[in-house]
Amino acid sequence: MQLPKINIPKKYIKIGAWVFGVFLLISVILGGIAYSKREALLQKMMAKAVAKADTDYDLDLKIGSYGFSGLSTVHLTNITVVPKDRDTLANINDFTVGVKLFPLIFGNVKLSEIILNKGTLNVVFKDSLSNLDFLLKRKKKDTVSTKKSDLADLAHNLLNQVLYKIPDHMELKDLMLRINDNDTAKLSFLTTTATISDGDLLSTIKVNDNYATWHVNGSVYPGRKQLDVMLFADKKKVDLPYLEKRFKTKFSFDTVRTEMKSADYSGDDFKIKGSWAVKNLLLNHPKVASNDIVIEDAKIDADMRIGANYIALDSSSTVYLKKATLHPYLKYTLSPNKIYEVKIQAPEQDAQDILNAFPQGLFESLDGLQVSGKVKYALNFYLDSSIPDSVKFDSGLTPVNFKILKWGKTNLQKINSDFIYTPYERGKPMRDIMIGPSNPNFTPLSEVSSNFKNAILTSEDPSFFTHKGFVQESFRKSLAVNFKEKKFVRGGSTISMQLVKNIFLSRQKTLARKAEEILIVWLIENNRLISKNRMLEVYFNIIEMGQNVYGIGEATRYYFGKRPSDLNIGEGIFLANIVPRPKIALFKFKPDGGLKDYLHPYFKYIGNIMANRGLTPRDSSAYGFYNVQLRPALRQHLLPDTTAVDSAAFDSDDLLPAIETHDESKSLFDRIFGGSKKDTTSRPAIKTDSLQKTKKQLRQEKREQKKKEKDLEKQMEQSKEKG
Repeated sequence: MQLPKINIPKKYIKIGAWVFGVFLLISVILGGIAYSKREALLQKMMAKAVAKADTDYDLDLKIGSYGFSGLSTVHLTNITVVPKDRDTLANINDFTVGVKLFPLIFGNVKLSEIILNKGTLNVVFKDSLSNLDFLLKRKKKDTVSTKKSDLADLAHNLLNQVLYKIPDHMELKDLMLRINDNDTAKLSFLTTTATISDGDLLSTIKVNDNYATWHVNGSVYPGRKQLDVMLFADKKKVDLPYLEKRFKTKFSFDTVRTEMKSADYSGDDFKIKGSWAVKNLLLNHPKVASNDIVIEDAKIDADMRIGANYIALDSSSTVYLKKATLHPYLKYTLSPNKIYEVKIQAPEQDAQDILNAFPQGLFESLDGLQVSGKVKYALNFYLDSSIPDSVKFDSGLTPVNFKILKWGKTNLQKINSDFIYTPYERGKPMRDIMIGPSNPNFTPLSEVSSNFKNAILTSEDPSFFTHKGFVQESFRKSLAVNFKEKKFVRGGSTISMQLVKNIFLSRQKTLARKAEEILIVWLIENNRLISKNRMLEVYFNIIEMGQNVYGIGEATRYYFGKRPSDLNIGEGIFLANIVPRPKIALFKFKPDGGLKDYLHPYFKYIGNIMANRGLTPRDSSAYGFYNVQLRPALRQHLLPDTTAVDSAAFDSDDLLPAIETHDESKSLFDRIFGGSKKDTTSRPAIKTDSLQKTKKQLRQEKREQKKKEKDLEKQMEQSKEKG
């Protein structure tokens, strides 16, 4: 295709040439003036920097000598930085820095070159102080403005500032970073060499003298907003003994790779696209697991979005764990209310691939488990901090032709026949208990009084026979309560979960154990490995109900000298009440063997719920409260009360339980928004005494109660052996 010929009059060409010539002449003149004045300008800038360091940061900044070594390159020697009343932060022998001229015209300082020869950075922590405190001081000065920042602009500017500090050419030699943590733990990182040339990054870092040699290698193109770097060690894993010593945490990996592919605005949002991958990540922390957790191969392709008031990981992101994949969505909104959103979608995929993707050591009892079929998973969580009671929580693992082909370390059907149960106290085994007819205290489900059966189901798990191991509404309400209280005060465990925790898992409270508990419950309930009746029967026979008292058979004989089939309604409600804290059961009795008055509202509360559900007749005398009598042989061990107990006040461990009725007749609309009928399970209002106890009195009562517990522990055991 031939372009049309454009005729430009000669006079316009001459005018353009004159304009360009004048502009070029002015630029040369101004450049010459600037060049002749640059030493004076440099001195002024250095004086300003030293003064600013002193006034804004309380830093004593000293520079031995400085001067231009090129058109836009400054060479400095003998630099020291000392925070006021703190240890020296930095010593640099020889430092050269260059900037790009064109961006400087528009006010952007982009580095073109950095050459550093021998320097030391010292970070010192002493108690609550450090020689980095000046950063916090500056931050406080900067927070005088009440104007809310646009997070997208803030992220854009912050990223630019970081990228602008990455030079096109870099040469570092013998740069030492030392960290001293209260003289108890010390770290040193000596960068013997680190270079950037034509976008290629190469480095060698000596850790703690000759403990390890690390490398940070890859490619960096700050102008394109792209980087791809990897951290690894020579002939060993990357690890830091400091973490184990300081935080009791083992942490190591073979390689970590970070990639930023792009960063730019997408509409009003700032979007960062990249990935993060790790090989053979090992983690060991007492709160996570009692053993090493190893993630062999993990990667996330992440799309990060930052808006005016939120930060989000977009659902287009993908997490890879070996052959398994899932799509996470995370969003944190800061204003006008803090909102937390989490969504996870794992598409239908091979069930064995999902099982193999779990980190090694996470599910010890399931190690070696083989399955067939497919599964898919979905999670949806939404919490607006201004209305926590409206929290949304839905979670579901859906099987498709799922089958268990081979058990792992643990046969999850072992409790279908007789087995030995070993309860633990403080990590030590108490005794072996045979769960079967050969044990005289074993009680078949058919011989357990309906009064106890209905009371414990009402208080612990009303929908036990209809749910599949989990009650999402209970989880949802627990999340709301715990968020409002800012601590864990309510759980959402079902009887199925309590059974699995006690039979198949250790009693250590770790995240790994909780995750394993959830998975085992799902396997049992969704594959119908154990019938509901058998689960309840085993639960009744292993449940702790006092100091070294396990199972309903032992409990009824210990407290009342009865058989489980002979329990009346009051005794059934009492035994259900002691399940959350069985070791203080005897403290609920008065010296004459009757129940303390503060339990009266609890009996009315549970009894009314049972009566509303047709599980017991109406009883105006608090559903057998006055008929509960401790057997005489135990009364001699009860100490007389030294303080009066407010009958309307509830100990934090004896709060009325949150009962979930899960009425199947309700429509989905009613469950979500509530019906017009009065909720028969609502908590009764608790009247408050006009004479409130002081905090000091309450603390004193708790101390006395703990003392009683210790005094009675041996007596309770001796009484049990005699009885």
